[in-house]
Amino acid sequence: MHHIGVPVSDLARSVRWYEDVLGIAPNGVTISATNPAIGAVVEVENASMRASFALAGDNVLLELIQYDSPQPRPFTGRNSDVGVMHLCFEVDDLDSAHRDLVRRGVHVNADPVVLQDGDGVEAGTLAGTKILYLRDPDGIQLELFELPS
Repeated sequence: MHHIGVPVSDLARSVRWYEDVLGIAPNGVTISATNPAIGAVVEVENASMRASFALAGDNVLLELIQYDSPQPRPFTGRNSDVGVMHLCFEVDDLDSAHRDLVRRGVHVNADPVVLQDGDGVEAGTLAGTKILYLRDPDGIQLELFELPS
């Protein structure tokens, strides 16, 4: 995989948030385009966009994209909606990350959950994994994931 593109409403705000909250710093690669050919490729008529790339982990680039035209609609997708995807970041200490997110005022959907068989869960090989869902400034769902020790 080369990169994951995430449309956002305010590029500068999102670049700061992803760096400050998740430690994903921009790598200096940016692009802007107001071009009919680019609009045709992404199937967005009269597209005008700006983007900033950041390295997430060792080998996946995160592309934060702000469309200035057409005016984007706010994100309203649920995790159960077809086509809605989420980014998952592995952390070493989910409980510590959770405390930090709460301290920063980040929207956390619920307390962390440990995947265990029972109560409607069949965790399989993921048994003992801790998960937490949160939202970025645009309400986009993100996941933090701690593998069992």
